[in-house]
Amino acid sequence: MSVQERSSGLRPAPRDNWERYTGDLRLAGQNLIQQKIRTALTALGMIFGVGAVIGMLAIGAGARQQSIEMIARMGLNNLLVNSIPSTSEAQLQQRRQLSHGLDDSDMRVLQADVPGVQWVSARREMRPHDLLPAPNGPLPDVLGVAPPYVQIHGLRLAQGRFFDATDEQAAAADCVLGAAAKVALFGYGRALGKYLKFNNAWWRVIGVLLPQPQLPGSGGSDLNGAIYTPLSAFQYRVWDADFSFKDPLDGIDLALHPGTSVTAAATVARAILTSTHHGVSDFHVVVPAALMAEQRSQQRIFTLVMVAIAAISLLVGGIGIMNIVLATVLERTREIGVRRATGATRGDILRQFLIESVLISFSGGAIGVLFGVALSRAISWAAGWPTVVSALSIVVAFGVSVVVGIVFGLYPARKASLISPIDALRYE
Repeated sequence: MSVQERSSGLRPAPRDNWERYTGDLRLAGQNLIQQKIRTALTALGMIFGVGAVIGMLAIGAGARQQSIEMIARMGLNNLLVNSIPSTSEAQLQQRRQLSHGLDDSDMRVLQADVPGVQWVSARREMRPHDLLPAPNGPLPDVLGVAPPYVQIHGLRLAQGRFFDATDEQAAAADCVLGAAAKVALFGYGRALGKYLKFNNAWWRVIGVLLPQPQLPGSGGSDLNGAIYTPLSAFQYRVWDADFSFKDPLDGIDLALHPGTSVTAAATVARAILTSTHHGVSDFHVVVPAALMAEQRSQQRIFTLVMVAIAAISLLVGGIGIMNIVLATVLERTREIGVRRATGATRGDILRQFLIESVLISFSGGAIGVLFGVALSRAISWAAGWPTVVSALSIVVAFGVSVVVGIVFGLYPARKASLISPIDALRYE
């Protein structure tokens, strides 16, 4: 098609703005279709850029949603008091001159004096010896806990039951398996009623837990990879050489009544233990809600960094659009001269090339949205990370791609509009 023929489709003086814009849009589409490969390669930068932005936002949104679900399961009103074990006999002796370590008396004082305590459970932990059956995977931890532990941490049972006050009083040799511990010890077969042995004691399995969320930084054992026993049975039936360097309790977990200030309760708990331990720093008070807030802040920073990296692809795509449109302006210089000679204004020329630039970014952004959704699904499937593609992320990424097309297309479009008709007609 000749330059004159391509230009004849546009009227120099259209009857209204609608006819003008539809005519420009039609001609821009024809020009881009005639250069299919060039248009496709130019749009690739926008496709990958938009897809990367949506994918990164989906990862960040998925992590935030997982955090919200996790804290809801861990408990907004929980406090975890963890013992800090001694690293040597000398340090233990030095501590014992002032502090008795975390023990039952601390639990009673905390239960009585911390405001709003609803449930409390002491906690003992150990790594078992001579575990039978031999686990297929990491060695599970053993946790001796009181019956309220199940309410404090929102543990859910897949099979059987959790031990109760009667089991605790009788120091029953019963145990409940975390989901991962059950698979490690008994595979995917039935575990209820079977026995396991560790530290020269036999234990009957009375329950299996559903998979539980684990809060990073809480300082406790893996809830899924643990064997739970009544605290009294743990203290009566289990002995380990490492106990000589540990406090009587490894932790005290508290759940507060709804509406109680967790921050204020944590402050009171720290003050009580600092006083009863005579200033010895052999304990640590963990507030899951505060840990989660910190984790979410870190996730926001991570998301911003990843989106910034992905946005570089959009920048590169914008530069690619500008370079291609500049080359197109050079190739179509004579066409510009013909259009100007037949009555087209500088605004008509600027608008024509700007529309072509926006069409490239628009089409690239639209395909990039589909690519981003597919990318987020692939990440979730391959890596097991939760991803959430929100409508806002799609609108933002797509909107930015269109803005990039306008910004980076404005310079070559303006350059085209400033070409002198006489010089353009002389161009070979």
